[in-house]
Amino acid sequence: MPSQTPEVLGDLQQPLILPANGKSNVPEKLTIDEMLLKYCGEFGRWQLRHFVLTSLAWALEAFHTMVMIFADREPRWWCTGPGCSPAQAQVCGLPSGSWDWVDGPGSSTVAEWGLVCGEKYKVGLVQSLFFFGCMIGAGVFGHLSDSSLGRKGSLTIICLFNGILGCLTALSPNYVVYTLLRFLSGLGTGGVGMCAFVLATEPIGPSKRGVAGMSTFYFFSTGIALLSGVAYMFPSWRSLYVASSIPSIVFITIVIPFLSESPRWYLVRGKTKEAMEVMRQMAHSNGRIIPKGVELTLDDNANKNNDVEILKEDSFLEENEAMKGSLIDVLKSPITRVRLYLAFMINFCCAVVYYGLSLNVVNLDTNLYLNVLLNAVAEMPAFTLTAIMLDRFGRKPLTIGTMWFSGVFCLLGSLMKSYGIWKNIRMISGILGIFGMAGTYNLLFIYTVELFPTVVRNAALGCVTQASHMGAILAPLVVVMGSTYPFIVFSVCGIVGGLLGFFLPETLNRPLYDTMAGMEEGELEKPDFEP
Repeated sequence: MPSQTPEVLGDLQQPLILPANGKSNVPEKLTIDEMLLKYCGEFGRWQLRHFVLTSLAWALEAFHTMVMIFADREPRWWCTGPGCSPAQAQVCGLPSGSWDWVDGPGSSTVAEWGLVCGEKYKVGLVQSLFFFGCMIGAGVFGHLSDSSLGRKGSLTIICLFNGILGCLTALSPNYVVYTLLRFLSGLGTGGVGMCAFVLATEPIGPSKRGVAGMSTFYFFSTGIALLSGVAYMFPSWRSLYVASSIPSIVFITIVIPFLSESPRWYLVRGKTKEAMEVMRQMAHSNGRIIPKGVELTLDDNANKNNDVEILKEDSFLEENEAMKGSLIDVLKSPITRVRLYLAFMINFCCAVVYYGLSLNVVNLDTNLYLNVLLNAVAEMPAFTLTAIMLDRFGRKPLTIGTMWFSGVFCLLGSLMKSYGIWKNIRMISGILGIFGMAGTYNLLFIYTVELFPTVVRNAALGCVTQASHMGAILAPLVVVMGSTYPFIVFSVCGIVGGLLGFFLPETLNRPLYDTMAGMEEGELEKPDFEP
């Protein structure tokens, strides 16, 4: 009797009677993006509610960051005795007791601790240390949110951390303690926007993710606008810190319980059951149904033929084992390494211009509360325009265009004089500069998210966010250079950042990869530097 061939044995192992629908009972394996497109919906009721609630954390970040503008401001002063002239521009050199603060010593840290003249550098120092803390915190919480804590867990800890530290800052007995507490607050604030952004956008489908991701920055600008009103109602810097910190505690108790962990994080951590539960809740809320027999898989497993291959239980567990990634993995891959270097430099240039122009508001010598409000409102049209053009022109051309737009107007501002009509033109140039760079800042978050796979996305985003904080640390030092040189520096940063954008790939309508292997396989079909 001749021996059986493998093909014959394979045929004998097939069921003699197929199901009524004529199809095999082998599970249908889909990536998250495929399941969103086919069964759950890309942006339904569930995603809208989750997106809005999560993005409220951006307003909290605005509170904790921009509170320094009001708390560390130099308040108005007036003459109270001989030897003081109202025509004098500053108090340096005036006899002691010949002048006083209009709103009293408790109006700001500058008034309470005498941070003027030779001590003025301390104002910039505490702000730089805050951003330095943000830089460290972005890396720490970027790693934790990718690994053990997850997106939701990291956001919860950060908000609790910031709420407590903000209230403690209001009790600072001296400048040293105040500086230390602001540095610690920066550690938490550096991870707020990053965790909120990733948590809000990961459950959204690929065609809607770009516009939705850019819309998160409306919440940040709204937070700045609200802060100007809060600061007006609480003129004391101590009461302002309490008022701006309580919303973080409220967010934890009222909003966090209604948020779901990212299904992508569940999947790469090997928690397939939890990921499927989130997807089923999403589909149900959107009025859809995920059929039985549909399962999630990582994108590097998606190319397997599910109708032929029958997986054993141990191989299933092996495929869905927790995937761990770090910044080292990003640097090992040539594709992600180049992307990280470019994204780092572009974000650094963007931050120097954005924060630099924002801090210049104190040099306008007008109503501080109104200036901050107008700056926040001016950013919103930039978000709208970039969101409209995002899926029409793509991420890459828009990044280059907005950075060059800002750079050109900063160059124009550097050519203007500081008096007469030229002073007004310089102010308008600054507004248009921050208009363009606000659009870039908005765009770069969604661009960075799409450049890296899920397993290392938050680690890469955390590193890129560190670059932004480095630019923020440098910005106050640029502002004190005078009235002309800052605009020159901002112009150079805008133009150079746009040039670097030419070397990044376009991510419009490209898959949002889960693993390094999945990304490398997918990018073989379309080279990074292809237009």
